Amino acid sequence: MRGRRCDFHTHTTFSDGELIPMELIRRAAVADHRAVSITDHVSFSNVEWVVRQVTKDCDKADAWDIVAIPGVELTHVPVRYIDDAVRLARDAGAELVVVHGETPVEPVEPGTNEAAATNPDVDILAHPGMISEKDAEQAAANGVYLEISCRNGHSLANGHIAAVAKAVGAEVLVNTDMHSPNDMSTVAYATTIAKGAGLDADSVRKALEANPEVLLRKLGRA
Repeated sequence: MRGRRCDFHTHTTFSDGELIPMELIRRAAVADHRAVSITDHVSFSNVEWVVRQVTKDCDKADAWDIVAIPGVELTHVPVRYIDDAVRLARDAGAELVVVHGETPVEPVEPGTNEAAATNPDVDILAHPGMISEKDAEQAAANGVYLEISCRNGHSLANGHIAAVAKAVGAEVLVNTDMHSPNDMSTVAYATTIAKGAGLDADSVRKALEANPEVLLRKLGRA
């Protein structure tokens, strides 16, 4: 596993990405990824259809020695309905659930970070912006990973997220939030993003190696 990239946050043409799922998986395999999760933007209107379609291509990824995980990114769901959306996504077959956090560059409803952090069925709180220590503590208690983002705009708060995660013992992952082929990151680039966020060498290794392995085991995909 060492040296191979895991990316748990990507998008395809089933939301606002440029690649169909199979091409994204193929490009990730050629780029020496161990695992990739396809997490298109969903809400109540499309979650069942998107998961069903993405799963068809993820099921064929074994041809290329890569783990492809059908997931979702619950996006701009009203706070009062986030728990309902998580349940619906799981019932639809989503193996990995990401919640679109309170990034500084989009009008995400306040309270979204808290709702995601307090739900143990959420796997990743994506780009949570200026997350509070209280919400980060809840994420740590519930096994919700905080995301260090490679994506422009969302990455503006990476340093804050890394510092808060360290202060309260929350775990982090480095994901691309990939929308186009040019967004795909190497281990070297992900390492640069992690270091730029202020992670020390041991924390970088944990974010890029140990934590992805733990998550894959949780999903039964190790």
